Amino acid sequence: MLGHSITLADPLPQRRLALTFEDGLRAIVSLDDVLQDYAGIFSPLLEEDYFRRVRVDPELGTLFWPNGADLCPDVLYSIASGQPIVVEGKVVFDGNSAQRVGAA
Repeated sequence: MLGHSITLADPLPQRRLALTFEDGLRAIVSLDDVLQDYAGIFSPLLEEDYFRRVRVDPELGTLFWPNGADLCPDVLYSIASGQPIVVEGKVVFDGNSAQRVGAA
């Protein structure tokens, strides 16, 4: 983790989340911007009732669902803030476009 923790997550219709981060940033993020495919462990999130079961892990500051699906808070912060994730001087995720940069 690069340092961004989620403190509150409220599920909204159409697979959106109202998120509050530890630094006070509040934003609505669409999971459709995070996940390219709702396959495997993420497929239950397509069901509205299951999606609403999202929780925040207070120790890790990340989101999770009962089946073990979880999301990186730094990716969510990047999308919410529009700030890219930079590792060793290289942009590895651009929250403005919600697409991975430099993926092979």
